[in-house]
Amino acid sequence: MKIFIGQFAHETNTFAAEQTTMENFKLWEWDKGEKILQKHRGVRDYLGGMIDRAEALKLEIIPTISAMAYPSGTITKETYDVIKEELLAALDKHQADALCLNLHGAGVVEGIDDMEGHLLGELRSAIGYDIPILCTLDLHANLTEKMVQEANVLLGVNFYPHTDSYERGMEAIDLAIKMYKKELKPVMHLTKLPLIIPTSTTNLSPAKDINRICWEWEKVPNVVDCTFFHGFPYTDIKHVGVSVLSITNDDSPLATKVSGNVANQILATKEKFFSKTISPREGLEQALQQEGHPIVINETSDNPGGGTPGDGTYLLRAMLDMGLENACFAFIYDKEVADLAHEAGVGAYIDIKLGGKTDNLHGEPLSVNAYIKSLTDGVFYQSSPMWQGLKNDLGKSVRLQVGGVDIIVCSVKSQVMDEQIFSLHGIDISKYKIVCLKSSQHFRAAFEPQSEKIITVDSPGLTTIDFTSFDYKHILRPIYPLDQI
Repeated sequence: MKIFIGQFAHETNTFAAEQTTMENFKLWEWDKGEKILQKHRGVRDYLGGMIDRAEALKLEIIPTISAMAYPSGTITKETYDVIKEELLAALDKHQADALCLNLHGAGVVEGIDDMEGHLLGELRSAIGYDIPILCTLDLHANLTEKMVQEANVLLGVNFYPHTDSYERGMEAIDLAIKMYKKELKPVMHLTKLPLIIPTSTTNLSPAKDINRICWEWEKVPNVVDCTFFHGFPYTDIKHVGVSVLSITNDDSPLATKVSGNVANQILATKEKFFSKTISPREGLEQALQQEGHPIVINETSDNPGGGTPGDGTYLLRAMLDMGLENACFAFIYDKEVADLAHEAGVGAYIDIKLGGKTDNLHGEPLSVNAYIKSLTDGVFYQSSPMWQGLKNDLGKSVRLQVGGVDIIVCSVKSQVMDEQIFSLHGIDISKYKIVCLKSSQHFRAAFEPQSEKIITVDSPGLTTIDFTSFDYKHILRPIYPLDQI
């Protein structure tokens, strides 16, 4: 059996000012052919699961392209067309029995609100409907009927942090084999809800409870899969929102029943997804009163993993204003400061304007005199249970010290996934009272076992939990919590 594999993944924050271009993809991942196998073999991500499973079963893998950009603004039409044509050209060179793709589900292109649905339609025009298309998706996908219509199987991760990406990649291969052997005729049903929710970790209620309901349905004969998709709320398009997708083996009424049942139970508990938020200063005050260490504080409103600039200063300003000792922060995206530090060298003091350079929403630049403690190239391998083994390159990076606060500054924006960016700069987080970072939930996979307590703080930003701060123009109304339903 021959299987095409590939990737075209982007989570689009349409409120972000900067558009996403080919440079964004080339900065993170733009690979073809054999290089895809070399990069993802043994890595615990979607493609790693596909590759390892297919090779273990001695299937023939035909790698196409792998294009992935970090979450950011709307993708330019030119960029989309280039990647789409490269994928179509790769498929045209070979013949295979199935196509396994990792997409995201929340991609938006200039003039195309449903990137994945449009891409799948283009693929069908090229290869027809005889070849099965199976896609892995992010839990934050904004699903559409077009996606369901054009794909045979859509598999979303169940966990947030997405620690089951690898397993979903493996499952895509297993289901492709069952289809090839005529053992599976997948039928999908999508139920959309008039609901947007904040980032919700799945090891806590209510998201944990909804997952359990889905898994109970999966025990029913002929139910292949049931997934609760949280959706990506920072996208102003009509199909944004929570959804439930069920897959059965040739049983359409059952698929409809499963999705509807889970959707009703989500709506019945919708208020539980929303909790009181606290400011950076309030979070730091709580941390100082907490026994033990480290206390981890995550700045959810400036999460680069959701398309923010990564140079927001609200939390860091509060840390400095409070004169904290034994505290560290990772990290501010500021290439200008990183370059200045590398020019000055370890041991020097520099007067800088730190952060706040992308926009006015995420805070003003900080005027500080900083001591340069260490310099690195920003390269490390991810140790988090999520995507373990993936190589990260954050460019020229520096550990600055301002008073009792250690501040890491990098040249490439990214959320903090694990402690490796701290360790790279000689910081042992277990020795610090307060550890602050930019992320919404993914950091939890690595930091929960190492922390005494986690405190989430919110402030103005492109991934704030306060949805009323966004000027939605295209989202379908009514939708909770913007409207009562």
